[in-house]
Amino acid sequence: MTGANRYRNPDDDLPTDFEERREENYKALKQPLDAEAFITTLKQAMKDGLEKLDTGLQKNPKVRITDKGNGWISLSPLEPQAEPVNLSRIKSEMLRRWPMTSLLDILKEADIRVGFTDKFKTVAVREALGRDTLQKRLILSLYGLGTNTGLKRVSAGEHGESYKDLLYVRRKFIHKDNLRNAISEVVNAIFRVRMQDIWGDATTSCASDSKKFGAWDQNLMTEWHIRYRGRGVMIYWHVEKNSTCIYSQLKSCSSSEVAAMMEGLLRHCTEMEVEKNYVDSHGQSEVAFAFCYLLGYQLMPRLKAIHSQKLYRPEPGMTDAYPNLQPVLTRPINWELIRQQYDQMMKYATAQRLGTAETEAILKRFTRNNLKHPTYQALGELGKAVKTIFLCDYLHSEELRREINEGLNVVENWNSANSFIFYGKGGEIATNRLEDQELAVLSLHLLQNCLVYINTIMLQSILSDRKWFDMMTPEDLRALTPLIYTHVNPYGTFRLNMSERLPLEEGVIA
Repeated sequence: MTGANRYRNPDDDLPTDFEERREENYKALKQPLDAEAFITTLKQAMKDGLEKLDTGLQKNPKVRITDKGNGWISLSPLEPQAEPVNLSRIKSEMLRRWPMTSLLDILKEADIRVGFTDKFKTVAVREALGRDTLQKRLILSLYGLGTNTGLKRVSAGEHGESYKDLLYVRRKFIHKDNLRNAISEVVNAIFRVRMQDIWGDATTSCASDSKKFGAWDQNLMTEWHIRYRGRGVMIYWHVEKNSTCIYSQLKSCSSSEVAAMMEGLLRHCTEMEVEKNYVDSHGQSEVAFAFCYLLGYQLMPRLKAIHSQKLYRPEPGMTDAYPNLQPVLTRPINWELIRQQYDQMMKYATAQRLGTAETEAILKRFTRNNLKHPTYQALGELGKAVKTIFLCDYLHSEELRREINEGLNVVENWNSANSFIFYGKGGEIATNRLEDQELAVLSLHLLQNCLVYINTIMLQSILSDRKWFDMMTPEDLRALTPLIYTHVNPYGTFRLNMSERLPLEEGVIA
């Protein structure tokens, strides 16, 4: 039965050949075979971080540590950055050159350039449709699913394809794996097409966050959301710093955001090498810090309750060390527990890396209800050590706080564009079939990435003109995003002419 794996014996999740391939598994995780070497490195990083924060606190006016309550960290808000002065002119120029561009034409143009519809293979024994006919029907069907208008409304447009034809293509060709492959193709095309002068170096950072979508409630996925109110489902996005979404997941409202965050880092299947991941308070926990460290990712949360955070001591007997941090210092880390459970923690990290177990299933076992589980306790200690190192950097460096804030603003911007594209049926997922809900979300993901791809080319076309490029200030380039839709029209009649092309200049997209 689907989803039953999460209720099986936890030991069944672990790789059965871990001992035989011990060296290989440790090498893949880039962790030392010896627990002592692992602990020494971590302990030294804690000492360096605490020392740096302690000595730098006098010259750090935005951070204050007081005796209020049981120790209180006060952090001044970030000051607003300089306003970009030319972005509105760039948007106006896009609107002048490509006025009210049809979203359907954007999807078509992206496919002509990238060829993502080649990824849609039939589940039937043979494929009788001609390539051109299939391409046209796939684009119309994906548009109907991605905008939530539905195949019936799209079939009423000026393109000569009937509802029955689109329904056939939807059933035989549009499936979850095909959509994920198409999304990866578009994401990789965006990375290849970007000009370094405009967008900067290839990024290794992404931000992740969830958004609630309304959904019909006669199914097991839809739940009432406590924070956002109303029934619905959650879509969890992983978006890199230039507004390209590398992974999406349909989740229930009560599911773990930490598990979704880790799932996206491990399973995104694009060319992007992720090293840092920005999250808000709901996307982090001490166990998440531990697993991210073991798997080689830097977890960087924007913590809401920063005032109540505690810093752990690296070892016993350091009561008088770090005098400026005394009010928020707490007990030493229990390294002995980490030493004893070192192999077991690596087994669980390997299980996640290889996908022998669902991330959510593993994390559900390591919850507060399982406090006596020795591996849970060891992961908690490891997480406390890694989180202490992060907090020292976070409080010491305003640049790091700003970097995290900017990353999360990008994913918020991605969320705001969802409602512009997914406008049909009031933005509510109008089906009770889980498979159809997943297809709607993945089609939205594909459509929005196609918009980012075409906008990247449009912006590069404008900025390849020296007059426009020289006008750009550092603030303009910092705030420039390809997720713009003032020049886009998602509504109206669904007209599709496969022989027409958008007027984009060649030779400026390499």
